[in-house]
Amino acid sequence: MRTLVILTLLAVLVMAATCYESHESMESHEYYNPFINRRRANDFIQADTRLEAISRERIRERNKGPQERQREICEDYYPCELYAFRHGYPAAYRHYFGRRRTK
Repeated sequence: MRTLVILTLLAVLVMAATCYESHESMESHEYYNPFINRRRANDFIQADTRLEAISRERIRERNKGPQERQREICEDYYPCELYAFRHGYPAAYRHYFGRRRTK
């Protein structure tokens, strides 16, 4: 019987030690309201700047320089790309596409 009382007291002490709610956890703001509304959650993202950046990127894609266009043309043609690895893209473009003659 004495062992049962000691085990019961020990169990109560363990339960009190592990289940005690400290005052520090009650102080946090999330304890009272753990969720924030959608407007506050998305405050750090400005939609206008994101859309503006996308439109600027699209404009930049449309207005490519002539060297970039030549390099892309050369990258699409495998022998030109191999030649470019050894001699550079400008030389490879001139070698494969520079002397175009139309009749």
